[in-house]
Amino acid sequence: MKAEMINPFLESARSVIEQVVQISPSTGNLGIKDVVPARDQIWIQIDMSGHFSGMVVFGLQESVALRIVSAMMGGFVLTEMDEMGQSAISELGNMISGNASTILSNQGIVVDITPPRVIKTGQNDLPVRKALCIPLLMEGIGELDIQVMVS
Repeated sequence: MKAEMINPFLESARSVIEQVVQISPSTGNLGIKDVVPARDQIWIQIDMSGHFSGMVVFGLQESVALRIVSAMMGGFVLTEMDEMGQSAISELGNMISGNASTILSNQGIVVDITPPRVIKTGQNDLPVRKALCIPLLMEGIGELDIQVMVS
């Protein structure tokens, strides 16, 4: 797995978060880690096919997802990840992945993406896999992990 595969997702995530959440995220350290379910975590999974196949998973604590969705909705406070909240966090993943696939296309790498799937702890059917991971740190909100698994 090449480290440059995560760059379009990182670039896109930073841009989309700045636009919809009104925060400039900082970047944590790039690394390889096992993607495993964690308590109170939400994953936004997008499958990819084309030039390479695999998936990108955006992982975040449910409390972080609620703060992001609240910011996306102009400060309307959500206290639980209901259908509206899941739809909003799903759209965030869709926007990030769509922009990333455009960046890849502009580099001559054609990738098709699936609609996002929101997975809450307890609904997990993702296999444990190694992923190239980089966290985005959003002051006052929390951390969003970008996890790319491609072959």
